[in-house]
Amino acid sequence: MPENFYSDNADLRFHLRHIDLAEVVRLREQDYAEAEQYPEAPEDYADALDSYHKVLEMLGEICGENIAPRSRDVDLHGATFAAGEVCYAPGTKENLEDLRKADLMGVTLPRKFGGLNMPTSLYAMMMEMVSRADASLQNLVGLQDIAETVTKFGTEDQKERFLPRFASGEVDGAMVLTEPEAGSDLQAVQTRAWQDAETGKWYLNGMKRFITNGCAQVQLVLARSEEGTKDGRGLSMFICERGPELKVRRIEEKLGIHGSPTCELQYNDVPAELVGSRRRGLTRYVMSLMNGARVAISSQAVGIAEAAYRSALVYARAREQFGVTIDSFPAVYEMLVRSKVQVVAARALLYETTKYVDLREAYEHLVEHGDPETLPPDARAAAKRYSRIAAELTPLSKALSTEMANRVAYDSLQIHGGTGYMKDFNVERYCRDARITNIYEGTTQLQYVAAVGGVIQRVLAPLMEEMSHLPYEGKLRRLASAVDVARDKLRRAVTFVLGRKDAEYQDLMAWRLCEMETAVFVSYLMLRDALADKEREALAERYVLDVIPSVGLHHEVVTSGDTSLIDRQREILAM
Repeated sequence: MPENFYSDNADLRFHLRHIDLAEVVRLREQDYAEAEQYPEAPEDYADALDSYHKVLEMLGEICGENIAPRSRDVDLHGATFAAGEVCYAPGTKENLEDLRKADLMGVTLPRKFGGLNMPTSLYAMMMEMVSRADASLQNLVGLQDIAETVTKFGTEDQKERFLPRFASGEVDGAMVLTEPEAGSDLQAVQTRAWQDAETGKWYLNGMKRFITNGCAQVQLVLARSEEGTKDGRGLSMFICERGPELKVRRIEEKLGIHGSPTCELQYNDVPAELVGSRRRGLTRYVMSLMNGARVAISSQAVGIAEAAYRSALVYARAREQFGVTIDSFPAVYEMLVRSKVQVVAARALLYETTKYVDLREAYEHLVEHGDPETLPPDARAAAKRYSRIAAELTPLSKALSTEMANRVAYDSLQIHGGTGYMKDFNVERYCRDARITNIYEGTTQLQYVAAVGGVIQRVLAPLMEEMSHLPYEGKLRRLASAVDVARDKLRRAVTFVLGRKDAEYQDLMAWRLCEMETAVFVSYLMLRDALADKEREALAERYVLDVIPSVGLHHEVVTSGDTSLIDRQREILAM
């Protein structure tokens, strides 16, 4: 029977029903005024949800019937490079054509440019399904953030010229940031942008490396526009199209994600256009791009993990040892249960994150483009609040989802045993594909650096306080009480770290504080979801029992007050 990656996923359907995007959709649809101009625009929130459901169901069918069956062949052939040109695997070309025909290449773009005007949350759900089918394909279609950046920061002329082409699938995009010597230190970018004094036109010169889909027709490039500068204040964002001046030097031979080419690029006076304002390339535009990319990779990781868990479950139910199927062995079904709970928990955090990303985007757009005379009095405060929440949740979600994907893929391979190590099963690909997710778009360690400021400022504290007072009863009340105790330990750990006045100690404890914050916050999410659906109570119980003890352990280490801790760490490394 053909699979549908939406209708067969009860957890994904649960989140569409319960994510509560009513405020987001109302703002995106301009109080549903777009229905008067576009026949396909929803008339109210119920109509929007119905439309979203139909789009997800359509994509679910494409993923199950077309993309997933091609995935092994895509992995085998991979992208190739010859005579300066990159060629996708045959299956990748077919996949992209299927998505183009289904009009799914401009999901979040405004309708006036041919897009579907859907919120980020829906796009993340779509990217999760695509990643479950073929994680490498997500790297190509997930680059719609390029068009989103043009939507937010480009001129009207740039929007008119580029966005319809993105929405139709005529062009694809690439986010071109990294350089051979700069790595994650984007302030060190040296690619030069120079402006012709007579014509005012910009040109790009330099090298870029590790560029996902670097063969794309349209590229957003971070380059140094200010002569004599050495830091991020001298960087601007540019948009350019591929031409003879832009050379693909080679593509990387990678462990996984074979369907997505990772390119090294040479810019030789490539004509380009400034996007937004000079000197804000890193401080504003790249941060916007990176936040979108983190959400996309979180979706990718959850999709890979879903595929790996299902593969393990199917295998365990079919594989017989000692006269019974191995899913009846406690050691095996314990791994399966752990994997399922981890996937559900990461998905809960992902879609809580995307909800706040959508709220941030909606209110920031309202503040920047709305009529000042009719602007709601609390709009600016709401934009600021949602921005702070999204800024913390986005890196926490990426850290949780990607680390989880690696664990679930590892356990899936373990359940498959020796056969899983062979190419006969997809699970070895899931392990290879998952491994990059906690590296690119910022390693897990960098996610903690990005999130810890929000943890210390207690940005999520009001949300956790609100969830702690939901009407739990019985088992859920007992579990919530345990989470309440852990929340207090988290508060005390943060207070202790701040009181140390030791920057190195604060940096050393950052990952522990982020782990504590994630465990407590996601526990509340799981309990809240169990209130909405009693069948989820067992999932919430298992998650809380698994993670809340770790909060106590982290608390003990953080508040130990042992001044020799850092010295002992250095001694260990010196052995």
